Amino acid sequence: MVAAVAPGGVSGSLVAETLGHLLRQRTSTHGGREFLRCEGRSMSFAETDRRSDQVAAWLKTLGVARGDRVAVMMPNGLEFPVCWLGIGKAGAIMVPVNVQYQARDLVYTLADSGASLALVAPHLVEAVETARAQCPALRRVVAVPAGTMADDTTGELQSVLDAMPTGGAIDAGHDDLFNIQYTSGTTGDPKGCMLTHEYWVLLGQRAAHFARMQADDVALTAQPFYYMDPQWNVAMCLVAGATLVILPRFSATTFWKSVRDSGATFFYVLGTMPVFLLKQPPDPLVDRTHRVRFVACSGIVPSLHADIEERWGVPWREVFGMTETGADLMVPVEESQSVGTGWMGRPIVGKEACVMDDTGKALGDGEPGELCVRGRGLMRGYWNRPEATAERLRGGWLHTGDLVVREASGHYRMVGRLKDMIRRGGENISAAEVEGVLAEHPAVRAAAVVPVPDELRGEEVKAFVQLQEPSTPPAPDQLLAFVRERLALFKSPRFIEFVDEFPRTPSERIEKHKLLAGRSDQRRGAWDASTGAWG
Repeated sequence: MVAAVAPGGVSGSLVAETLGHLLRQRTSTHGGREFLRCEGRSMSFAETDRRSDQVAAWLKTLGVARGDRVAVMMPNGLEFPVCWLGIGKAGAIMVPVNVQYQARDLVYTLADSGASLALVAPHLVEAVETARAQCPALRRVVAVPAGTMADDTTGELQSVLDAMPTGGAIDAGHDDLFNIQYTSGTTGDPKGCMLTHEYWVLLGQRAAHFARMQADDVALTAQPFYYMDPQWNVAMCLVAGATLVILPRFSATTFWKSVRDSGATFFYVLGTMPVFLLKQPPDPLVDRTHRVRFVACSGIVPSLHADIEERWGVPWREVFGMTETGADLMVPVEESQSVGTGWMGRPIVGKEACVMDDTGKALGDGEPGELCVRGRGLMRGYWNRPEATAERLRGGWLHTGDLVVREASGHYRMVGRLKDMIRRGGENISAAEVEGVLAEHPAVRAAAVVPVPDELRGEEVKAFVQLQEPSTPPAPDQLLAFVRERLALFKSPRFIEFVDEFPRTPSERIEKHKLLAGRSDQRRGAWDASTGAWG
């Protein structure tokens, strides 16, 4: 039996078995209070509980059983979180699907997860139906129009949901899977992280404690719901009984106006989002007329940290986590001395961290090594990937692939990366995945994809390409179009450079560091997709 603790607690006990149970609790204590808000539409805790009950009952009429996978491919709106909660109440497992996916990554995600049902925005139905031919487990694709969950809308699906019963038993426990959350890996195609109900409840508790959320707080999220961040924001607000404002998308030009107009008191941003915001023209009427008391961020540029806090007059603190681990390191809001240090934080209650060398030996303060974490609230493993799971979870620790040092203060600081990954404007991109698609082009013999530093996006994608017939090279924009037909736009290279040969190790691996050595500007000699010209 899982014990209950006060909302916001960070002990090993859970405030509820599942987010569905937690929603029932909040309905009993905060039923009429606003829970979700998006573009002028709003739902209370009680309305969200009722609608997610109806979704759960409806899914069962469609033959969805406990443990079945349900893909959700929708833009931001009230429909996504309500469907997620309904899927969990039915005991099924949500597979979030990036709305930018094209044929290859869409087919891969649907087929690998074995999703039997897809809930899809109307404009994406055709793409999913096309992919369905290569996904034998996918029995049905259902369009979920925007506005479906509102009481003042009509439509065929709305009528079906209205007829569904409410108050049914929640067919899930804390150890059941709730998500298969795909994340870009270092060895090719994305891997599905198996996340339990316990993972999400604990993450909600820890986030609420870190943000010091209360029932009168208003959190705001602008990231896509098929990523982690809006989902843990839902869990956090359920723990605290607070309101979550959902923006359709992130826009640097309108973000702070939305923050002010929504009455937000807390939000989380990552990657290049703070840099884009800081580059907007100052507007005292917006910059200092808001209710924000605290901002959490991952990847604050140390040299800009003080300017960011001065601009908006609120503390910004670092938090580190991964899809595989949830939340691991946090800098408390009261630690103003962290500004400009690059600190990632100290381990949160319930987590341990260690810096290790490549043999698994623990290193001392100041010695760079791999960040490894352990504790309650990690993923169960990778879906259908026992070898990758064993590699990531070894020796009792989850190996993050991030190169860090632990300072005498107990804070960890990022110094590099062990993973073959590119971080472009907040998006994680597997170099191996892009290389694999380029290699499918008939004119390409081999490809190597690397990050190139970029002031706005942090890193850009560069592809070195070895051709089958160097004397008759394809146009770079043709290669780019080939990639964009198969992968999401954010994964496509900005820079392309042709090479005669690749430097290789004795085991025939491409030595990427030698491709970059001795060149201060990787843009020179490369074709730039942003200009359509050679540098």
